Amino acid sequence: MSLPLYAALVLVANVLVILWGAYVRATGSGAGCGDHWPLCNGEVVPRSPEVATLIEFTHRATSGIALLLVVGLVVWTWRTRPAGDRLRFWVGASGLLILSEALLGAGLVLFGLVAHDASSARAFAMMAHLLNTFALLAALTLAARWAREPAAPRGAGRGSAPALVVVAMAGLVLIATTGGVAALGNTLFPASSLAEGLEQDFSPTSHFLLRLRVLHPVLGVALGVLTAVVAAVTAFRHGAPRVLLVAGVVLSLVILQVFCGFANLLLLAPVWLQLLHLLLADALWIAVVLLASVTRDPVAVAAPVRGAAVLELVPRKG
Repeated sequence: MSLPLYAALVLVANVLVILWGAYVRATGSGAGCGDHWPLCNGEVVPRSPEVATLIEFTHRATSGIALLLVVGLVVWTWRTRPAGDRLRFWVGASGLLILSEALLGAGLVLFGLVAHDASSARAFAMMAHLLNTFALLAALTLAARWAREPAAPRGAGRGSAPALVVVAMAGLVLIATTGGVAALGNTLFPASSLAEGLEQDFSPTSHFLLRLRVLHPVLGVALGVLTAVVAAVTAFRHGAPRVLLVAGVVLSLVILQVFCGFANLLLLAPVWLQLLHLLLADALWIAVVLLASVTRDPVAVAAPVRGAAVLELVPRKG
C-alpha cells in the first residue's frame, strides 16, 4: 500500500467513526458503558452487554482503531518525508487533534453529558467536540492531498486562500454547530408530527434546545446558498480544471444537502436520514477545504484578448 492511499483510507475511516458517534447520540446509547472510561462498565470487554452497551463499545473500539491509524500515518510520514515538509505539518496536526478528540469524548462520558442529559453544558461540550472534529477532518484532508505530492515546505510557492472561500468555511462551521444543537434537541425531545415540532420550536416554554433548533434550517439555507455562490465565483475567477472540478463537487453537495435537510425536517429526522445528512455535511466540509487549498496553487486565469478570454497559466499571489 502506498502512503497516499493509506492517508486517504485514514480520512475515510475517521468519517465512518464520526457517523457511528452520531448513531450513538441518535439512539441515546452514550451511557451504554456507564460513567467508565476507557473501560466499559468497569470491564475491558463487556460481558452479556445490552444493545446500548454494544453500540457505545463499538464506537470506542472503532475510535481506538482510528487513533492507531493516525499514529501509523504519523510514523510513516516521519520515516519517509524530510523535516519541514508540508505533509509532516498536517499529519502532526491530525495526531494532536485526534488526541483532543478522544479527550473530549472521554469528558462527555466522565461528566455524564450523554444519554438523556439536556443541560447547557452538554450543548457546549458537543459544539466543542464538533469544532474539533471539523478541524481533524480538515487536517486529514490536507494530509491526504499532500501525500500525493512531492515533498516541499509548507506554503512554498503558494498564495493565500480567497477570502470568500474562508468565509464559506466559517459559514459551514456555524451551520454544523447549529446542526449539532438541532440534532440533540431532536433526540431528547422527539415530536410526533411536523406541527408539534414547529409548536415546540416557537413556544416560549420549550426547552432552550428546541427554541434554538429553528436556527439550523434558516442558517443552513442562507449559508448553503452563500457557499454555492462562492464555489461558482471561485470557479469563474480561477478556471483551472482542478478548481472547476472541486467547485462542481461543492455545488452538487450543497444542493444534495439542502434537499436532505428539508427531508429531515418533513420526516421528523429518522436516524438513517440524520446519518446521511451528517455524511453530506462532512463531505461538503472536505470539499470546501480542498477548494481553499487548490485555489492557493498557480492556476489558470482569464486574460482578455480582442474581446475574448483565453486561459493563461500564471501564479496567483495573495
